[in-house]
Amino acid sequence: MTIRKKLLLSYIGMIFIPLVLFFPVAMLLMGMFMKDIQGVSEYREDTSQRWVPAMKEMFEKRDELYAGIKYMARYDPIRLTDTAFLQKTDAEFNSVQTGLVMIKQDRIVYVSPFLEGVDLSVALASGQEDAGHHGFQFRGLDRNFTVEQYRFTFPDQQSGTIYALSDTKSLFAFFSKFFPLLFLALLLIIGLTNVLLTYLVSRSIIKPIYALKQAALQIKEGNLDHEVTAHKKDEIGELSTAFEEMRCRLKESIHLQLQYEENRKQLLSNISHDLKTPITGIKGCVEGILDGVAHTKEKQAKYLNMIYKKANDMDRMIEELFLYSKLDMKRLPFHFEELDIVTFIKDYVEEIRLDPQMKGVFVTLSSENDEPILIWADREKLNRVMMNIVDNSLKHMRGEVREIRMELVDTAQEITVKIADNGSGIEPEALPHIFERFYRAEPSRSPANGGSGLGLAIVKHIIDEHGGRIWAESAVGRGTTVAFTLPKRMGLVS
Repeated sequence: MTIRKKLLLSYIGMIFIPLVLFFPVAMLLMGMFMKDIQGVSEYREDTSQRWVPAMKEMFEKRDELYAGIKYMARYDPIRLTDTAFLQKTDAEFNSVQTGLVMIKQDRIVYVSPFLEGVDLSVALASGQEDAGHHGFQFRGLDRNFTVEQYRFTFPDQQSGTIYALSDTKSLFAFFSKFFPLLFLALLLIIGLTNVLLTYLVSRSIIKPIYALKQAALQIKEGNLDHEVTAHKKDEIGELSTAFEEMRCRLKESIHLQLQYEENRKQLLSNISHDLKTPITGIKGCVEGILDGVAHTKEKQAKYLNMIYKKANDMDRMIEELFLYSKLDMKRLPFHFEELDIVTFIKDYVEEIRLDPQMKGVFVTLSSENDEPILIWADREKLNRVMMNIVDNSLKHMRGEVREIRMELVDTAQEITVKIADNGSGIEPEALPHIFERFYRAEPSRSPANGGSGLGLAIVKHIIDEHGGRIWAESAVGRGTTVAFTLPKRMGLVS
């Protein structure tokens, strides 16, 4: 699992786990504090489970009683002057923490004993101020009330008002204690959840990072045998894998430095092998002439042509070897100048089209625009790059229709030159090595099959000196594309 998924799941857990735990904790706290609400016990069987139905039942009963007395005020208001009826009705209201006040023409007809000690003048004044409202809040002494009022008219056209004052002190006290504790419980749940999830997630990250730190310290001390094992398939695992690859490559690099002399011997062996092949051919032709095998002028001419060809192969090989060695040691001078790459490539295409070696080869050039693109380059070395790539393409084109396609791609910072052919292509396992010295994709090391093995290595050195990049793309049976980039001259015409 990736670190992103771990963090995402931990964030989801930090939201949903507290929510899941919050509800049972809230129910538990409510069950503990319900005993502070007066008059609710008779409406519940189990405080921890019935507090919501009990509260609901109490408020519904109060509303039902209030609706009944409003109905009475509307259709039989005379009964609201009956003290016995009011006392009976008030007793029912008292059971739901509510008291009644009856007023007829600004004269108090009845006051509930439940409202003893309450300054009704203030309550009545509040009702007059909120005459446009059916309900308002009122506070008297240490008690809080929710007041419902209903105005009506008696048959004798005198005005009447009935008030129902519901005591909310116990409910207010309940919430004043309940909500702070509920908030603290929520904070505690969130805190514990975050600490636990943070510990679990960070542990899965910090532990492998600590292992990487120890490995880095071992490398610092010169111990390159300390392996780093990736146990997980997340970003840290990928980092551990990359670190292990770096360690292996560093160890290999140091090992290669220690075997420098062995590499020099191998280089000399390669040179000797490549030079021995044409020399052997020359010796064979000379022996054939001396032994009289070439007894006719035609055979002698054939043998001499073979000797000349082998000598040219040796000369070209020595020249490339000499050039590569100077490039490798950075002793070959480069003469950089401002160069229009578009004109340079066009001139090169026109030149090779006239070359006899290109007979039967279709050469095309495509460019996004014909505007000058200035680069800083060595004209002679760049020409060598083009020649080596084209020569390499010619060696691997076997069909009747042979084609070389050149393309210029202009980007903001650099120009890309692509040279593609329709040759035999390169095997995927050989493609990464074609720019190595003396490497040939063919099993045989015969120069007739693969040249000296230095052509593309020279190309890479020259492109590197120009600050560019080079790569190849190939498909077996379809051809190969060699592409390289050259940085543009910024601030000039392009």
